[in-house]
Amino acid sequence: MAAGFAAYVLWGLFPLYWPLLKPAGAMEILAHRMIWSLVAVVAILAVRRQWAWIRTLTARQLGLLALAAVFITANWGTYIYAVNSGHTIEAALGYFVNPLITVVFGVVIFRERLRAWQWAAVGLGTAAVLVLSADYGRPPWIALTLAFSFGLYGLVKKFAGMPSAESLTVETLVLLVPAIAYAVTLEARGDAAFGHHGIGHGTLLAGAGIVTAVPLMLFNAAAIRIPMSAIGMLQYLAPVLQFLIGLLVQHEAMPASRWAGFLLVWAALAVLTSDGVRAGRRARRAAARALPDPEPVR
Repeated sequence: MAAGFAAYVLWGLFPLYWPLLKPAGAMEILAHRMIWSLVAVVAILAVRRQWAWIRTLTARQLGLLALAAVFITANWGTYIYAVNSGHTIEAALGYFVNPLITVVFGVVIFRERLRAWQWAAVGLGTAAVLVLSADYGRPPWIALTLAFSFGLYGLVKKFAGMPSAESLTVETLVLLVPAIAYAVTLEARGDAAFGHHGIGHGTLLAGAGIVTAVPLMLFNAAAIRIPMSAIGMLQYLAPVLQFLIGLLVQHEAMPASRWAGFLLVWAALAVLTSDGVRAGRRARRAAARALPDPEPVR
């Protein structure tokens, strides 16, 4: 639980980190995040001496992780752009909406049948998007891009079936060549920030790898040790912290119409969470009743 709590708190504090990397633009930050994330996870694997998985990596897994790399690139790039351009609250909305997107994927892809309260949650979430579209004067594209890209990323990773450090190594390796090419192109044009704004700034850009890898490792440690219901509760920590940072630290606008949209999203999550808790209890009771009665002691 401590590892899971720490992972989501660190993810929640991301909006405080990315602005420190200015004047680097979102794409340069993204390129360095890819490069240094690979360095970080390879160092972690080297310490653990975990290399046997390379021999068992299949072409199917490689293809799936390459696809996952595309989705996480879209997610990382959109998030960095959002935070550094004054849209932290909308970015937080994306991660509030993400559990609802996961439910929709279950219906569309796995043909799952939703319970009545799950449908109610999806309906509330849809209403929230409509209200926020009216408020912004456009659909909340940043939030929707973050929610769908992360949902698709998780879906592809589910099919790939690899641990986090190993899979992130493959993903960042796939992204390494375009990331280095972009960074070198910026340097050749004289537009690069890395190495031109002091040692501290360069260290912060390189630190993006550690910032990416550490919460991921903490999450992996938690996910294999505590129930998914606990992970489900913890996942709201990150967007709550992001929302509060956007509201209280970065002083982003929150008119009444935007509050209405967020309240609908939070109502949807409350309905979805309470329904999941009730369903879990029913499943545990049904499993307990299905157990054979113990033989009497003679």
